[in-house]
Amino acid sequence: MSDSPFGFSNRDDDDDARRRGEEPFGPGANNPFGFGVGGPGGAGFDPAQLGQMLTSLGQMLSGMGSPGGGQSGPVNYDVAKRLARQQLGKDVGPVSQGAVEAVADAAHLAELWLDGATTLPAGATRTVAWTPVDWIEKTLPTWQRLCDPVAQQVSGMWTSQLPPEARELAGPMVGMLGQMGGLAFGSQLGQALGQLGKEVLTSTDIGLPLGPAGTAALLPAAIAEFSAGLEQPESEILVFLAAREAAHQRLFAHVPWLRQQVLGAVEDYARGITMDFSALEEAAQSIDPMSLTDPSKLEELLSQGTFEPQTTPEQKAALERLETLLALIEGWVQIVVGEAVGDRLPGAGALAETLRRRRATGGPAEQTFATLVGLELRPRKLREAAELWRRLTVDAGMEKRDGVWAHPDLLPDSDDLDSPAGFIDSVIGGGAAAFDDPLAQLAETEARERAEREAKGDNGKGDATGESEGRDEGAAGS
Repeated sequence: MSDSPFGFSNRDDDDDARRRGEEPFGPGANNPFGFGVGGPGGAGFDPAQLGQMLTSLGQMLSGMGSPGGGQSGPVNYDVAKRLARQQLGKDVGPVSQGAVEAVADAAHLAELWLDGATTLPAGATRTVAWTPVDWIEKTLPTWQRLCDPVAQQVSGMWTSQLPPEARELAGPMVGMLGQMGGLAFGSQLGQALGQLGKEVLTSTDIGLPLGPAGTAALLPAAIAEFSAGLEQPESEILVFLAAREAAHQRLFAHVPWLRQQVLGAVEDYARGITMDFSALEEAAQSIDPMSLTDPSKLEELLSQGTFEPQTTPEQKAALERLETLLALIEGWVQIVVGEAVGDRLPGAGALAETLRRRRATGGPAEQTFATLVGLELRPRKLREAAELWRRLTVDAGMEKRDGVWAHPDLLPDSDDLDSPAGFIDSVIGGGAAAFDDPLAQLAETEARERAEREAKGDNGKGDATGESEGRDEGAAGS
């Protein structure tokens, strides 16, 4: 699977491929949005050529079948779900009753153990055992929220490249091109989700709250396959993963701003995507406009154009904010789960390290997310974040540690993860208590301002009295 989102490519990589005698986007390659505009020499758009090209595109769209005809929005999610299920195959059956009961028992035990490791109460109202198909169905609304900004940016930028006369002439055909784009996005989304659905262990496995709020979910089939290569018993691994899922649910349920902060950072990154269309223009210059009536020639043109995402300062800021948040979430979960199960499950430390490496090495989940949204979903400073939470627990206590989540302004930033001593000192000194009780904080502020006003009034009277007495003494001396 490509690491580039929706057929995006890096020009340096393409040049290397050509030097090796390969075509980075040869015929049949996955490049759904390699559309180009411009006639020979790049001298604008000939209306006759546009009509021929759009006719050929219409023929190609008709050849794809009807799935894209009824879509609403930039991505055809019906196609995505259909292809994702095809990726899973026909051997995906329902979860057995024994697996359902095992998941429920593991979750119940994990919640009991977590009660002594965090001040945040249970966040999941129910715990369920999902099949890969369930995971696709239940997480698709969140994927829609994450993928729509990317699709809208790419589709909008393509149509913005058409000259005004071309847009006017194209008319309804532009809508057909939008359907074609939605079909291509839906196709790649479906393939990616189908692959990911086979490998995720829980609903929060990649660090994002993908499932419905208040629902803790584990996937027994994937957990069984994951456990096959490990030394620990599968029952212990199930309890450990249930504790991680429950800890995530506690955090996302009782820190109300956290879900929006995480998903909002991904959306901000996606909305900032800009493209360099120079490669498309270069490809179009080498094609005879008359050949566009031949669908095979048109497909050749589409396969040659590539998008080059341009990283903006806003995207860099959103990415840093997201990576820090993910590291803080994963680090907190690691410390809390370690305290909850460490003495009860002998292999908990080894399991935690296995999962950390799974994330840090860019496993299938991270590669899939990079393909879908265009960024690598990795908590790069996970070790530093876990160490900060550990030291905060030891030095400040569990209550002050969890109190840091009371407000986003109280969270450590990337620099604090590198040098946590100052942040820990601020929490010990009361920095995390400022937002514990907003009403008490307001009352304290009002009382302080009232005392300052009264003190200022008393000082003013005292100064006036002193000046009057001084004048009287001066008059008597004279």
